[in-house]
Amino acid sequence: MRSPLPSSVLDLAPVVPVVVVEDAADAVPLARALARGGLPAIEVTLRTPAALDAIRAIAGEVPDAVVGAGTVITPAQAGEAVAAGARFLVSPGWTDVLLEAMRASGVPFLPGVSTASEVVALLERGVREMKFFPAQAAGGTAYLKSLAGPLPQARFCPTGGIGPDSAPDYLALPNVGCVGGSWMLPADAVAARDWGRVEALARAAAGLSAGARCR
Repeated sequence: MRSPLPSSVLDLAPVVPVVVVEDAADAVPLARALARGGLPAIEVTLRTPAALDAIRAIAGEVPDAVVGAGTVITPAQAGEAVAAGARFLVSPGWTDVLLEAMRASGVPFLPGVSTASEVVALLERGVREMKFFPAQAAGGTAYLKSLAGPLPQARFCPTGGIGPDSAPDYLALPNVGCVGGSWMLPADAVAARDWGRVEALARAAAGLSAGARCR
């Protein structure tokens, strides 16, 4: 049986691996390594021709994983990703058209924001959970801490430039539910198909994040 899908993407795991799959044949062993390491939520970005096949393979063959689609920037992509088996959607930004497509998809979603005005606009539309991107470049933990005062109802998954040293600082914030990152997927390990190393890095990330959470 597949892992149950919670109503909130932010509650899937403290760290969501952001995965770029170049070869769909790597998708299943990569996902298994991440899940064994304690990171079951996997965001496969729609940046490569192999992405939809990768989502389809993970959804069909890795029951311990909860696979989602990232870099969703068009309504068509939202539909294609869900049809392939994506169980959540993540976008780097949003428009009303894209937001409605994600809302209509039937799966949880995180529209991307980087300014207070974007957060307020989403709150007006009934959306309280968002991706904060690009996290480090957009102001990092200081910016998110500043948003918590006037906009406490918004919760975030910061992504972009986050690593094992900075992840605990983000996870300690009251308005952060999880972080996204790719540090557990170094390019040389993926190229060498060293899934044991990926699993070890995932386990370290999961342990680091769990210990850092202040809820």
